[in-house]
Amino acid sequence: MNIILKNMRWLALSLITTGSFANAGPVDDSSIDVQPAPNGIEIPAHYKDWKLISSSMRNDKHSLRVVLGNPIAIEAVRKHQTNPWPNGAILAKLVWHVSQLSSWPQATVPGEFEQAEFMIKNAQKYSRTGGWGYARWMGMEQKPYGHDKNFSSECLACHAEVSEHDYVFTVPAQLP
Repeated sequence: MNIILKNMRWLALSLITTGSFANAGPVDDSSIDVQPAPNGIEIPAHYKDWKLISSSMRNDKHSLRVVLGNPIAIEAVRKHQTNPWPNGAILAKLVWHVSQLSSWPQATVPGEFEQAEFMIKNAQKYSRTGGWGYARWMGMEQKPYGHDKNFSSECLACHAEVSEHDYVFTVPAQLP
């Protein structure tokens, strides 16, 4: 098995088993005033307590990604009802640049935090963007991405590639 895949499994398993998401999220809710995205979407409260749906590595972007889901999304995954995802499902993608551990160079681990992205399913409200509201916050300071409310057309252009999967790239990780 590819060493990167082994390391991704180790990362996901360690985050799941230790509950590290609650402590390792990119936003310290008490010290950073996070502004809404230009389209008015606010960063979801308590997203750091959500459960893992999947993880991935973007070789082209040299980044590790972990996808979390709110309780509605997690229930949809458990019931295999993700095409389409139900209204109210929210997916959070947390992205880090890849790094290597100096004490274990074979391990690919999260380095500098890059961004937090969210997809909010509401087929009626977001009908112009495939039924999803998109938002992104950059860096540890969580600066909203986009110059105006139309930035989500950029998101839709990319996600249109997977329209047959309800505009979602993420494949939920299977557990025994």
